[in-house]
Amino acid sequence: MTDANDPTPEPDPYANRRQVLYWRLLARLFDHEEQPALETGALAVVEDLGLPSGLLDPQTSVDSLVQRHPELAAEFEGLMTPGPDPDGERDRAAEVRRAALASKALLNVYATGSGTVTADRLARWQSDAGWLERALGRTPGAGRDPELAGIEGELVRRMQLREVLADPVLAARLTPSLSLIEQLLRDKNNLSGVALANAKALIKRYVDEVAEVLRTQVEKSTVGELDRSVPPKRVFRNLDLDRTIWKNLTNWSPEEERLYVDRLYYRHTARRTTPQKLIVVVDQSGSMVDSMVNCTILASVFAGLPRVDVHLVAYDTRAIDLTPWVNDPFEALLRTNLGGGNDGPVAMAMARPKITDPKDTVMVWISDFYEFDRSQPLFEGIEAVHRSGVKFIPVGSVTSSGRQEVNPWFRERFKALGTPVISGHIDKLVRELKTFLA
Repeated sequence: MTDANDPTPEPDPYANRRQVLYWRLLARLFDHEEQPALETGALAVVEDLGLPSGLLDPQTSVDSLVQRHPELAAEFEGLMTPGPDPDGERDRAAEVRRAALASKALLNVYATGSGTVTADRLARWQSDAGWLERALGRTPGAGRDPELAGIEGELVRRMQLREVLADPVLAARLTPSLSLIEQLLRDKNNLSGVALANAKALIKRYVDEVAEVLRTQVEKSTVGELDRSVPPKRVFRNLDLDRTIWKNLTNWSPEEERLYVDRLYYRHTARRTTPQKLIVVVDQSGSMVDSMVNCTILASVFAGLPRVDVHLVAYDTRAIDLTPWVNDPFEALLRTNLGGGNDGPVAMAMARPKITDPKDTVMVWISDFYEFDRSQPLFEGIEAVHRSGVKFIPVGSVTSSGRQEVNPWFRERFKALGTPVISGHIDKLVRELKTFLA
């Protein structure tokens, strides 16, 4: 019998089970050696929940688990997102189950071990990371979270990548990602033969996949505004029937039940024919690799639109004009030299002569703007371009996650100039460009 005056609270079995699972997760993350007591306790919790013991094995991928137990797939979707709680209290047993599944998703992604990483190991990690993104309510493949991208980059660096690329069977197991593409671009000058061919094939696959996504976003609106100075062509397909009826309603004859039309109205379909110029300047220094890859692909998508003249300049301590290859981002990327410092004024000296009609020109400058002793000269060049009538868009970075870091000195001056740094999310840049070019 429990003494009503005893202040000792009753133990909460559900809270205790969650603690066992989470303590076991932390132990495995910080020490690859098993803690027998925690392993035994976690196994008892999992079996009591009716879950498979493979949930505790870091060597079993979530894919394998779901293949054997298809009913678990739906449980991983949105697993770690806040959910409705209409009764004010969640099902306590369900919370323990969620803890077990969440521990699996976290352990497989964050417990990366040590030593050399194989192509199969990287592919398995990428798949597990996709399941974690689903659990967090994100769309897999829509761009890695910066933290996950960092883990993936470390796994890629631990691969014997040149040996993997030299083996067509192993190379075929690689899934292209930004981290892998970065490493391939950095190492391309050290590759030859089969390894170089496989590296190019992976870069091409990644470029094509990203370009398809961006092309869909860009082509949702037609580029080129209506030119109302040109009279509408008076042909049947241009007839604005609704407007014609509305404007002639005063001619309606109730007796005859007939509408007499004095004037036909036609839609304007002629669009401006003056090409608009898009100049994209990208910092290709070590901290801007993701921006270089994404913007090269994005520039090629806009280059494929009618009446848009696209120019692409990349720079570190030197500037390179990639405009001749702007329609082929694969070839453009092969000509980049990622890494090194940066010299913005050199890039401005190359980009500025491309401006012929300022009011029909947009210049997108992607950089973290850490120019040090070249800060003032670069800003003066940017200020002159902006005041000439060019639409200047400074961007801290162009990634799928939107993470960016911009020199505060430049950020404040851009804000005062009326050209604030926009979000680094690639979708935001697409919207900004469509607004100007539409």
